[in-house]
Amino acid sequence: MEDLVKFVQDNFVTENELPEFQSGDTVTVYYEIKEGEKKRTQHFRGTVIQRRGAGASETFTIRKMSGTVGVERIFPVNLPAIEKIEVNKQGSVRRARIFYFRGLTGKKARIKEKRR
Repeated sequence: MEDLVKFVQDNFVTENELPEFQSGDTVTVYYEIKEGEKKRTQHFRGTVIQRRGAGASETFTIRKMSGTVGVERIFPVNLPAIEKIEVNKQGSVRRARIFYFRGLTGKKARIKEKRR
C-alpha cells in the first residue's frame, strides 16, 4: 500500500518552484481563492513557525497577528493554489519549530534579522 501512495505522489503531484525559507523568516504567500465562478488572489503575510514533513506531503505553518488575535495557517508546499511565495525577511532563530513564539506579544515577539 505504501508503494502505491509513493507511486501516485511521484507521478501525479506537481512540485512548486519555491524560494528557500525556514522557520523565523517572514514570508508572503500569494494563493488563489475560488468563489463560485470567480477567482482572486489573496496574500497571507506572517512568520514561519515550522516546516514539517518531506517530499510531497511537506507543509509549513505561518503565524500573523490580526489585531490582538494570533492567526495561524498551514500550507502544503505543493498546493496548486499557491501562486508564489516572497521572502520578506530572514530571521535568525536557533530552533526549527518556534512554538514559543505563540506566547510572545509586543516587543518580545520580534525576531532578529539574519545578517547577510
